[in-house]
Amino acid sequence: MKFKYLALSLLPLALAACQTSDVQKLGDTAVKVLQQQGNAEQTLNAYQWSYQPAGTKQPIVLSFKDQKMSIETGCNNMFGAVTIANSTITTGNLAATNMMCTPELMKQEAFAGSLFQGGKTAFVLDTANTEAPTLTLVSPTAGKVVFTGKMTPETKYNTQGETIFLEISPETKQCTGVAPQTCLQVREIKYAENGVKTQVDKDWTLFYDNIDGFKHTANERQVVRIKRYEIKNPAADQSKYAYVQDMIIEREAIKGSL
Repeated sequence: MKFKYLALSLLPLALAACQTSDVQKLGDTAVKVLQQQGNAEQTLNAYQWSYQPAGTKQPIVLSFKDQKMSIETGCNNMFGAVTIANSTITTGNLAATNMMCTPELMKQEAFAGSLFQGGKTAFVLDTANTEAPTLTLVSPTAGKVVFTGKMTPETKYNTQGETIFLEISPETKQCTGVAPQTCLQVREIKYAENGVKTQVDKDWTLFYDNIDGFKHTANERQVVRIKRYEIKNPAADQSKYAYVQDMIIEREAIKGSL
């Protein structure tokens, strides 16, 4: 019976401790968010920010660098100068490419532009989860829209990438690296500053690594601009480089594929 009374007497203290712990966690998170707001421009630059509107196939992606912002809308890209201060993104007139897309993508493009309509958009950053921080834009026309961040390769690998160009064959080959796998076949291409090809490897080479963002198709030859990042202190069975697709330069359907 004494144990029962003792447990009951300790219960309020336990509840108080739990409440104190919860309050402390909320306080720590709030302080962290406020600190991040003070360093907002650096945080925005360190990630790519994606938002997938309901019922759509492609996300809207925001990128920030050197006081400039680009918006991948799924149709045309928008870009322009920005100022980031006092939890507000201030934009001037945004330029844009000029392509015709499906009505759904044109609608998504208009929505993306409306996020920055008026030139001033309030935002809130939360990087409590540094792997997937959130950027909440508060737009007078679109309301609150929450973007999720993914580290840029420069942030992830803590280095600037080297630009290379690879021609990628439609045909893959079985190969063995650490284990049996399917390898791409590639040839490196070099260009002069005026865009003229100056060198193309004669033979195809097996490519054992992955290219982040690249999708291989068996009916298409592609030339891809790639950023290559050196990995510091790679594991014994790991490549010393990470490869990230930057842009598709050429695409050519192989004969009989259409």
